[in-house]
Amino acid sequence: MPEKTTTKARSLVLGSTSRYRRELLERLGLPFEIAAPDVDETALAGEAPAATALRLSEAKARAVAARYAEALVIGSDQVADCGGRAVSKPGNHERAFAELRALSGRTVVFHTGVALVDAASGRCQKALVDVESTFRTLSDAEIAHYLDREAPYDCAGGVKSEALGIVLFERIASDDPSALVGLPLIALARMLRAEGVDPLL
Repeated sequence: MPEKTTTKARSLVLGSTSRYRRELLERLGLPFEIAAPDVDETALAGEAPAATALRLSEAKARAVAARYAEALVIGSDQVADCGGRAVSKPGNHERAFAELRALSGRTVVFHTGVALVDAASGRCQKALVDVESTFRTLSDAEIAHYLDREAPYDCAGGVKSEALGIVLFERIASDDPSALVGLPLIALARMLRAEGVDPLL
């Protein structure tokens, strides 16, 4: 039986303090550090939601890469888009309730950007993965029960799709389901392989 091939070890850093992105990256089984990016996440005037997600992904990765000389640094950002309107993280129960009531029966596109920066060379790979999500028509009682169960106030639109939030939807369409949670693993794995890091080897 041939000996298993191994890739050259590279230090990997997740430029995010999101527990959701940390849990997703853990699926790849690679050791990594976590560092908080110091980035203003305000959208630029007239900037489309998809453009915001992609720009901030690279900005986060580069902000952290400036502190790591040799690492591969991951940055990611997600913006929910309802008819061209960016849907923010609600922050509290009242705003989450109002937002989910407004999204009931509508289709929202979750734009999730991911960037991988080689701190040594400055090379940046980036991708945008969209998840088209159609909400069910939700009753006030359903929304209240969901918010009481999950308290998803730090999630875009109040949607915690990796938990009970999945039942808010009628349908979801995407090439990468992990993008809905906040880190597109299929795209990221492709970027890592291009840098000589293969989670399977």
